[in-house]
Amino acid sequence: MIDLFSKFDPLIKQREDLLATGQRDPFSLVMEKVLSPTRAVCNGRETILLGTYNYMGMTFDLDVIDAGKRALDEFGSGTTGSRVLNGTYQGHKECEDALKDFYAMDHAMVFSTGYQANLGIISTIAGKDDYVILDADSHASIYDGCALGNANIVRFRHNDVADLDRRLARIPAEAGKLVVLEGVYSMLGDIAPLTDMIAVAKKYDAMVLVDEAHSMGFFGPNGRGVAEAQGCLDDVDFVIGTFSKSVGTVGGFCTSNHPKFEIMRLVCRPYVFTASLPPSVVATAAASIRKLKHSGVKRAHLWENSRTLHQGLRDLGFELGTADAQSAIIAVIMPDLETGAAMWQALLENGLYVNLARPPATPANMTLLRCSLCAEHSAEDVQTILIRFAAAGRATGVID
Repeated sequence: MIDLFSKFDPLIKQREDLLATGQRDPFSLVMEKVLSPTRAVCNGRETILLGTYNYMGMTFDLDVIDAGKRALDEFGSGTTGSRVLNGTYQGHKECEDALKDFYAMDHAMVFSTGYQANLGIISTIAGKDDYVILDADSHASIYDGCALGNANIVRFRHNDVADLDRRLARIPAEAGKLVVLEGVYSMLGDIAPLTDMIAVAKKYDAMVLVDEAHSMGFFGPNGRGVAEAQGCLDDVDFVIGTFSKSVGTVGGFCTSNHPKFEIMRLVCRPYVFTASLPPSVVATAAASIRKLKHSGVKRAHLWENSRTLHQGLRDLGFELGTADAQSAIIAVIMPDLETGAAMWQALLENGLYVNLARPPATPANMTLLRCSLCAEHSAEDVQTILIRFAAAGRATGVID
């Protein structure tokens, strides 16, 4: 019998070799108790959370929690069905109404995860003989959506407007074209030049989808994302997002002004054939979305945290993924996986949790310690984080 797991042998060996050095497994951390958006008990110790994507700190918002409790009492624990059969409850419609109001768009469609939103929308609107033109650093869910739809995939260099133009120019003019962009790229935390890229896409009559997973709630005067912040949201055909970042729960969505968008509810297989979100989840999402629109003070504080941490890490001598603070994500570049894992463990043992990101998920085969700030981190928290990074960096030889 051919062992279908044999293809994973190199990765299994790499993991075993790493753990043999005494390193904890950085991908199986258990939070024994979550105390707040910024604190949890890990390995019996209170730990600052700096790797949760809980950008706006909504997971413990009292209004959000109360909405979930009421829905749990009134509608039960789950729907046991898909949206097109028995799985659409009043809460799903209310959540979609909250999204339409938040984005000021005509249509909104809620999925069970953000991954599923990209998988469903991209695979449905771009099929055989169509072209999806995407940034080389696009999220796995975007690539998987292309594969499911069997579209022709054309990659352009990361955030390279001229290369996007060149790639589009080579595609037959009569072909269906979808340009897929992200507001914030989650590995390095850099933002896309959406205004210029959308202008290029429209020059070639391409539709545009922007994934605002890591920018919703934080960017723009209303928190609608990078497209709003750059003044080009009206030129975007589809906005994809997730509830598992700034919204503080789980789920995904797509909003659009396309007049034919509602047909997606009947033709999008990942929507039609998946059980819908539990009532308590969509209730918490709706409550959070309504509050995010009016969270300008939180947005300003999160920007202040990001700039302070970014500059502080640079001053300590760490190599960062961006020259300045571009988002709530700050990526600290490690020389190799072994050093990155050692640094990750040193931080954890000193009460600070970050994400260890490794190839192939990272661009250019980089190993990263990825920090994601929260609006609930205080200014004092940021200074404590810098102190702990300095100690761990010196202990592991990452900085002098």
